[in-house]
Amino acid sequence: MAPSHIHVPTQCSRVAPILQRIGDKWTVLVVILLGDGSLRFSELRKRIPNISQRMLTFTLKGLERDGMVTRTVTPTVPPRVDYELTKLGKSLLEPIHGLGKWAAAHADEIDAAQAVYDREKAAE
Repeated sequence: MAPSHIHVPTQCSRVAPILQRIGDKWTVLVVILLGDGSLRFSELRKRIPNISQRMLTFTLKGLERDGMVTRTVTPTVPPRVDYELTKLGKSLLEPIHGLGKWAAAHADEIDAAQAVYDREKAAE
């Protein structure tokens, strides 16, 4: 395991909210989808199964506040609202893809560990 360059006790309160935001399942899906380019709110909603309008709005506002997404309103009837990753948001794609690759590579091991754990707990 590579040594951490972050001194955890002094940085924890600063880093924890950021990790909470980018570790959220909806955030990950939104960032991945916007990695291919700008999308309208309605397009995002169609492409993310089971997300409510409220949760998508909340997620996008958080990403916009954090500087990872820009929101562009085109004054048409009805208004057109597009979302796009900023440079900062695009920089998040690499670690997200890395975590996805790690999860895929270790999914069988994790499934096996969960099965062992569940059997042991059921036997207790």
